[in-house]
Amino acid sequence: MKEATLLQFLLGIIVCSTLFFCTNAEDPYLFYTWEVTYGTRAPLGVPQQVILINNQFPGPPIEAVTNNNIVVNVINHLDEPFLITWHGIMQRRTSWQDGVLGTNCPIPPHSNWTYKFQVKDQIGTFMYYPSTLMHRASGGFGAFNINQRSVISIPYPAFDEDVTLLVGDWYIKGHKALQKQLDSGLDLPLPDGLLINGVSNFTFTGQKGKTYKFRVTNVGISTSINFRIQGHPMTLVEVEGCHTLQEVYESIDIHAGQSIAVLVTLHGSVKDYFIVASTRFTKPILTTTGILLYQGSQTPPSLPLPVAPTYHVHWSMKHARTIRMNLTANAARPNPQGSFHYGAIKVVRTILLANEKVEINDKLRYAVNGISYVDPATPLKLADWFNIPGVFVLNGTKDAPPSGPPTLGVSVFGLTLHDFVEIVFQNTEKTIQSWHLDGYNFFVAGYGGGNWTTDVRRRKRYNLVDAVSRNTVQVYPKSWTSILVSLDNKGMWNLRSQTWSKRYLGQEVYLRVWNDEKSLYTETDIPPNALFCGKAVQS
Repeated sequence: MKEATLLQFLLGIIVCSTLFFCTNAEDPYLFYTWEVTYGTRAPLGVPQQVILINNQFPGPPIEAVTNNNIVVNVINHLDEPFLITWHGIMQRRTSWQDGVLGTNCPIPPHSNWTYKFQVKDQIGTFMYYPSTLMHRASGGFGAFNINQRSVISIPYPAFDEDVTLLVGDWYIKGHKALQKQLDSGLDLPLPDGLLINGVSNFTFTGQKGKTYKFRVTNVGISTSINFRIQGHPMTLVEVEGCHTLQEVYESIDIHAGQSIAVLVTLHGSVKDYFIVASTRFTKPILTTTGILLYQGSQTPPSLPLPVAPTYHVHWSMKHARTIRMNLTANAARPNPQGSFHYGAIKVVRTILLANEKVEINDKLRYAVNGISYVDPATPLKLADWFNIPGVFVLNGTKDAPPSGPPTLGVSVFGLTLHDFVEIVFQNTEKTIQSWHLDGYNFFVAGYGGGNWTTDVRRRKRYNLVDAVSRNTVQVYPKSWTSILVSLDNKGMWNLRSQTWSKRYLGQEVYLRVWNDEKSLYTETDIPPNALFCGKAVQS
């Protein structure tokens, strides 16, 4: 009897120990070492200097699973300071790892720094790229895909293979030449061409009858693109980590910084087909074509090239509203999905951000609410953490466009953790804009032509039920776009133009999301390997 009791006691200890270990085990780690160098490639047929990661252009993809911990040691072999930002990765509690000059000191030449962050509660199609100067115009970008955990089913039909396409505009001039042109006060011309996965002659071989998930990201620095595959309808299943209604499209517009995932079934005759990307809102229209090869095909694709439907070529506000309604959302977090009733939450603050092309000190600049942003020598995050004076003034930029001449400055909006706010982007220019917010997804509530006003009738037309949740949104020429965002991620977050020349010349702001509670549940401490610069000196 005593032996049986002792055995039960020992078994109990083993079970409890096992449960303790299982419940406290960390999520898996993925380790990367990236060497950033210059190299020579000919993306458009002309040899030029590009930025390589581990001798690859584009850079190596990150293929993660929800909740993986990511550790990336970036070794900077360039002759300039360098940072990589993780576009669409929310960096929950870790704005220290965001990789922009408002949160991080740049990695000095011939030095290294290691990022460490978790892709907490995320699934979807994202990317990474350099955030410093005009580096991303020369490369250094790559795919960042997050797959669901094995215990979580996907809310769309199963597919046979995952295919990543990085599509974007490209300049033959290198980043230093483009930067010099901008510094001289001149805007950039139309790009020289478009690339798919770093080349102008991309090919993909598939098998008849199989279904492929194409992850398509616009990695360009300025232009919107229209994407299509000849003779093959595309079923939209995801937008930047948000599962959507499974609508079928012949072609889809993808603006700078945006990502989508579509299912394509190879149902056609066994021959070759065009994969087409062309620019939107440009004169002339730039086009690049890849080839979809059916396995065993010896028949080249037929001419002419497939063109986008008329309703994609001639944009209208009616079409924008239609697309808005079609992209109804299931949040891509593993649990729960589609249960966030954002329309029932009270908006506590509305910020109207008007972009404009300006001249300051006889030089071309871009401003937001009268302020053209200039990065201070000390990252905002370090200045905030250590209470360093003289770096930025909280709420120095107004919540609406002021009168008066534009000035150079540092724009930081002070916001409270867990507030629910509306941000309206007012585009005063004749060119399309694309805005990205680090640290968050937001709900795209409304579009409209002309100037936005506080008229309640305008808000009554908002989609407060099933708007798509995303991190990058377009604003059409001389129009506005309204987004709603729940500020549940403490930190210093960059809100910027994805037209990189505009961002370089000042079209960006920061949101400081804060409360006075010091807790590791809301924000981690400063990393032990943090770099220091400007007024921030390591003690």
